[in-house]
Amino acid sequence: MVEPLRVEQVYRECPIEDFSFDVTSELESFDLLSGHTRAAAALDFGTTIRSDGFNLYVLGQPGHGKHSLVGRFLAERAEQAPAPPDWCYLHNFDDPAAPRHLSLPPGIGRQLRTDIDQLVEELRGAIPAVFESEEYQNRLHELKQAMGERQRDAIERVRREAREHDILLLSTPNGFTFAPAEGEGMMSPETYEKLPKEDRERIEGSVAILQRKLQQAIRQMPRLTKDLREQINALNEEMLQAAIGAPLDELEQRYVEEEGVLAHLKGIREAILLHVDSFHASNPEISPEAVFSRFRINLLVDNAECRGAPLIYQDLPTHQHLVGRIEHHVHNGMLLTDFSLIRAGALHRANGGYLVMDARSLLLQPGAWETLKRALRAGEVRTESLEQAYGLISTVSLEPEPVPLDVKIVLLGDRLLYYLLSEQEPEFLELFKVQADLEDVLPRDAETQTLYAQVIATLVREAAVRPLNRSGVAALIERASRLADDQRKLTAHHRSLGDLLMEAEYWAAQDEAAVIGRQHVEKAVEQQLWRASRVRERSHELVARGTVMIATGGETVGQVNGLSVLQVGDYRFGQPTRITATARPGQGQVVDIEREARLGGRIHSKAVMILSRYLASRYAGEMPLSLSASLAFEQSYAGIEGDSASVAEVCALVSAIAEVPLKQSLAVTGSINQHGEVQAVGGVNEKVEGFFEVCRNAGKLAGQGVLLPAANVEHLMLKREVREAMSAGHFSIYAISHVDEALALLTGLTPGELDDKGRYPQGSLNARVVKRLEDFRRAVKRREREASDKLQGGAEDTKTNSGNGGEDNGDEA
Repeated sequence: MVEPLRVEQVYRECPIEDFSFDVTSELESFDLLSGHTRAAAALDFGTTIRSDGFNLYVLGQPGHGKHSLVGRFLAERAEQAPAPPDWCYLHNFDDPAAPRHLSLPPGIGRQLRTDIDQLVEELRGAIPAVFESEEYQNRLHELKQAMGERQRDAIERVRREAREHDILLLSTPNGFTFAPAEGEGMMSPETYEKLPKEDRERIEGSVAILQRKLQQAIRQMPRLTKDLREQINALNEEMLQAAIGAPLDELEQRYVEEEGVLAHLKGIREAILLHVDSFHASNPEISPEAVFSRFRINLLVDNAECRGAPLIYQDLPTHQHLVGRIEHHVHNGMLLTDFSLIRAGALHRANGGYLVMDARSLLLQPGAWETLKRALRAGEVRTESLEQAYGLISTVSLEPEPVPLDVKIVLLGDRLLYYLLSEQEPEFLELFKVQADLEDVLPRDAETQTLYAQVIATLVREAAVRPLNRSGVAALIERASRLADDQRKLTAHHRSLGDLLMEAEYWAAQDEAAVIGRQHVEKAVEQQLWRASRVRERSHELVARGTVMIATGGETVGQVNGLSVLQVGDYRFGQPTRITATARPGQGQVVDIEREARLGGRIHSKAVMILSRYLASRYAGEMPLSLSASLAFEQSYAGIEGDSASVAEVCALVSAIAEVPLKQSLAVTGSINQHGEVQAVGGVNEKVEGFFEVCRNAGKLAGQGVLLPAANVEHLMLKREVREAMSAGHFSIYAISHVDEALALLTGLTPGELDDKGRYPQGSLNARVVKRLEDFRRAVKRREREASDKLQGGAEDTKTNSGNGGEDNGDEA
């Protein structure tokens, strides 16, 4: 007979004698990532290698504290790297719709922006002063006066030549005209008519010649005007060069090593000379402010304050938040934009460093995943709206020059999402070649408990709570084992421990204690469970009131208490379930009512098939299994999944077949294979505690207990009430390795082993099962013979009737 487990087997305490400190404030901080050796090595590798595609995906379940773990590591790595350059956008003087990017050493971008702003302010005052100066006005007057004299000289030459031929050149409102002269005045028409014909012909010929010469003089006027304009432009350029030359030359000397800056200063010089009219014309085509705005610097990314490589966490990775955006402003009812309205995205800010994002958030944002892939493949950041990227709009907008991209992407997500992306997204493994898989649990031994105490001390400092004494640390380590569901493991989910520390701090403050002790940790655990236990209490109340039928005493044939685990949010609790079985002669069929009702999952259906084959191979041997059995989870109205009830189901079936009652004071959990071996299952702590609470609520504890797989013993970390009941002998836990051990405990009978003749001992449980199955087999054969005889008798009657009918027909014939 299997002996019950001892109390020390169901709970591993943490001895405070192993600690050499009194309070956690004496301990040094500990790198929380050190326990995750595999993930730490992957992070080190992934952040060091610079080849394309070696971005990182950090795998871990919720509660790991991935952001803080990875954030600290990347922050240390980023501090060791050089600061990346500043990135600016400049006006493209050749194509204003395609602004140019400019890369500058860190801090130079801010300096250049200030210098350009000062240059603009200086030019804003210096250029108008040039055109208002007395020197400029005098020289301009001289040019215009000289040009006027040249124009007058051309006309005067024609006028003098006409006078030599006794012809006057007269100015009229409609232009110039020629008339014959008489003395100093114009000849009257009457006098002209009286002149001889030869004189009139001579005058007319001279007038024709003079008109051609006058036309030639007039045709020279536009050229003279053009010459004047060129002279004025030359004057303007000369005066502007004097005004802008010194400040531009100074900036060119200051940024002599930056080709991009020199090109921009050259563009500024040319733009000023090109738009000179904007600075002195009364109604210029382009205002001076519009010209000056093209000179300024749009400092997209300023790394002046960056100490090392940038580390950016983007909590909402939308398309615009990744690649930036182009803003617009309203002017006269129109949306306008220019290079100064380009805004940086997370990829710009993280360029040269690390960009951390949550994988699920990235995939949930429309177009964000495709945007990231496109940027990584191209190695550049193209700032455009989502509508532009997909060709949904055709309006004219800016197309900024793409910024070269050198960034390490770190995605944080769970394992399932990683495996789904690996399977369904063809390019995922090409872009994210490094997986950093965080551990769910850490080993627990004397050495690691000391290191875990340092982990706790680190969490205490981060949470800024009062220190823990040795008993508090021991209680927290024991709770970490319970969260890991393993006596030999400790949970690596630091968030759960951090939350527990905060609650323990609250209860320590209520007691006005200087340090957090065991009682405060246990109080915090108790309150955590109590706050989440409403559903559990209602469920157990239904059992206590008899609404849900669970027997905790007596014996019943074909009925056993199975154990299940229910989960509500992140809270799990155990719930006993009555499992019943029936058996009668049949054709070897075990009916799973849950599966037939489509309430059973695939794993549960598989378990029923396994146990039915186990029964057939063990008790039928080479004979057919003449059995028709059924299994059901009573008062179960939801889905059933899992194989942890298969041991209980076997016991219920054996009880129904052999008509041997089972003890209802014992509950069973465990999975079975085809050889009858009991396999480990999950949630054993919750299952044991759930049955314990049901038994306690039903009345005084009187020898109840739980049967569980021997492989699950090291997973037990039972609460104090269960351990105290075990110490008092009121509650027992049995570890079983084979289904026979469960049957022996539940029936009180010896299962029995096969002897040399292939028979079970007389009076053993297995012998009773075999005998009952033989009775079933004989009953089946008897029914088959009766059915066969009935069929044969019916056939003979049919044959006789058929023969008599033939004879009668013959006689009649």
